[in-house]
Amino acid sequence: MKTSIARIFTMAAVTALVLGVAPTAKASDKGCSNASLHGTFADRDTGFLTAPPAMAGPFNGVSTQTYDGNGAVTATGMVSLNGNIVSITSKGTYTVNQDCTGTYTVEISPIGLTAHGFFVLADNGNELHILVSDPGTSISCLARKLYPGKNI
Repeated sequence: MKTSIARIFTMAAVTALVLGVAPTAKASDKGCSNASLHGTFADRDTGFLTAPPAMAGPFNGVSTQTYDGNGAVTATGMVSLNGNIVSITSKGTYTVNQDCTGTYTVEISPIGLTAHGFFVLADNGNELHILVSDPGTSISCLARKLYPGKNI
């Protein structure tokens, strides 16, 4: 009888150990890096600028954004700022954290602004949820990969 009870406790302990380690191993396999963000995305932006006063008003935009997988981003598109339509280009850098969040900084031409953002990489790298993080902005963006499964 003692052998059966000891065997049951041993099996229970081994099972608990295996079940406790397995989810941890799987979670560590899902870490992101700059290489997780690559390819061309179609981006849609919407929100408001509250400062500076000369630029305050509704903001909307669409663009293509290309991430190189090494921390560089370029974009081209059009924005509507308080009803004024402007063609823009931008280039900058990004960093993806292991938890699939990240940040970027871009220089926007011809406006001459530097913009910062916080993002979450979703859908296995096929989607970005972005919040522009500069004071005086309330802009959110959704970007979907143009060619899922490809790095173009």
